[in-house]
Amino acid sequence: MSASEKRSGSLHEKAGISPPEITNVTAIRQIKKNRRQQPSSSELIEGVLLGNITALSRAITLVESTNQEHVAKANEVVNGCLPHANRSIRIGITGVPGVGKSTFIETFGSYLTHLGKKVAVLAVDPSSSISHGSILGDKTRMEELVKDENAFIRPSASGDTLGGVARKTRESIILCEAAGFDTIVIETVGVGQSETAVHSMVDFFLLLKISGAGDELQGIKRGIMEMADAIVINKADGDNIKKANQAKLEFNRALHLFPPKKSNWQPKVTTCSAVTKDGISEIWNTISDYTEATTASGFFQERRKEQNQFWMMETINEQLRLNFYNQPEIIAQLEQNKKAVQNDEISPFAAAQNLLELYFRDTK
Repeated sequence: MSASEKRSGSLHEKAGISPPEITNVTAIRQIKKNRRQQPSSSELIEGVLLGNITALSRAITLVESTNQEHVAKANEVVNGCLPHANRSIRIGITGVPGVGKSTFIETFGSYLTHLGKKVAVLAVDPSSSISHGSILGDKTRMEELVKDENAFIRPSASGDTLGGVARKTRESIILCEAAGFDTIVIETVGVGQSETAVHSMVDFFLLLKISGAGDELQGIKRGIMEMADAIVINKADGDNIKKANQAKLEFNRALHLFPPKKSNWQPKVTTCSAVTKDGISEIWNTISDYTEATTASGFFQERRKEQNQFWMMETINEQLRLNFYNQPEIIAQLEQNKKAVQNDEISPFAAAQNLLELYFRDTK
């Protein structure tokens, strides 16, 4: 085939259209300048305390950062906001995928904002164990609530954290409270892993269920029932109302099998429909009754103190873990030890011990 025939073939690649020259040099220079300008700790604190959503979002991004250079600044911001926190009710919401958590939270949050509440939703999206990415689509699913000026929705990736709670959710709660949000809702991944993490940072723990999914008896065996302060049977509408009421009876029977809670609170089981909004007000009344009862008994504040101690220890553990894996010597030796373990050249326990000894030797 001649060169001219090759050029005229259907697969011949024609020259593309050159992109137009960018002429707005001033705009480009301004964008680059703004990107370089990072607000100081005091500016972020001031913005958060004024209820500035942009400042709040940037502060949360800062505390979520895994960059070691951001740790000191993040701690300054959290410590500056701490005296203005602890003035909210913290509600944890969990349930298996498909139970309707996002729809429920949007309906529930909208109900609360109509009561004059300021609602912050910290939604935790599952991270892929393969790509480590997250969709972070909660703002899309809560399209009405996201437009509410008295609501703030912040999706975060769960990462490798068990229980579906983002690594820095605890600090994000403090920042949201300092920004004036009096109701904090934490939505977990709800994939059946340990929910201890979310339970240890909220005042009220709500378990969402659906009827007809075959999990009524299975739910009785799960330890998560012991942590729940209320069980809500969602999607109780249309032909599903009868099944929802039956599930309510079964869960009520199951709750009597568990020992009394330290709070002396008897967990409630209710039904609701996030679509028709039936039962939403009853759920808020239950939460209000719980808050009133536990505040009067002193349990509410005592639990907050215990949670603060727990998160101090968790922060120490997390920092030690990050410090271990960021040590140059550990980074150099880790892959070598992994291969040795895979090839049965050394036991996992001996390899771990070698790495720990190396770490403690270098940190002396």
